Amino acid sequence: MADVTGIVLAAGAGSRAGGPKTLLRMPDGTPWIELSTTALLDGGCSRVIVVLGAQALVARTLVPLDDRVTTVVAMEWEKGISESLRIGLAAADGDAALVTLVDLPELPVTVVHRVLTSTGPLRQATYDGRPGHPVYIAAEHWAPVADTLSGDRGARGYLVEHGVDEIECSDLWDGLDRDEG
Repeated sequence: MADVTGIVLAAGAGSRAGGPKTLLRMPDGTPWIELSTTALLDGGCSRVIVVLGAQALVARTLVPLDDRVTTVVAMEWEKGISESLRIGLAAADGDAALVTLVDLPELPVTVVHRVLTSTGPLRQATYDGRPGHPVYIAAEHWAPVADTLSGDRGARGYLVEHGVDEIECSDLWDGLDRDEG
């Protein structure tokens, strides 16, 4: 399997959630950020970068203590998801990056594994045909993706334009994000 860096985008203020989603926990007390990070590692990523922003100092305390996990801070996180993704890709190394969002704490390891073991330089999990996460981006696409990012839009335009391989995962999960713990 390729040497893949997992990236968890966790920099936003979480206006719909009433605060940064990075600080949210499941009913049993497990931080969302821990679940997202663990899913990427257990699914096959070699390492994980957590991109923090709003309340980064507090959020960093919830990131798992693991030599394979590092944090970076998107200082201009207010610019939207584009800034977080740009920072995450700049910090990544290896053959590819697998990107997910902190507000997908229930992302199953099976979905991560399916996307990682599929083929193609650009891959995106889909749920009944609806694009979702995680998204696999081969290293040769990092700079071109970063060049297209702006505002609160992710890489979807680039992915479509460059023939993303859609990996259907609705048999494993619904792919829906959460707005509260």
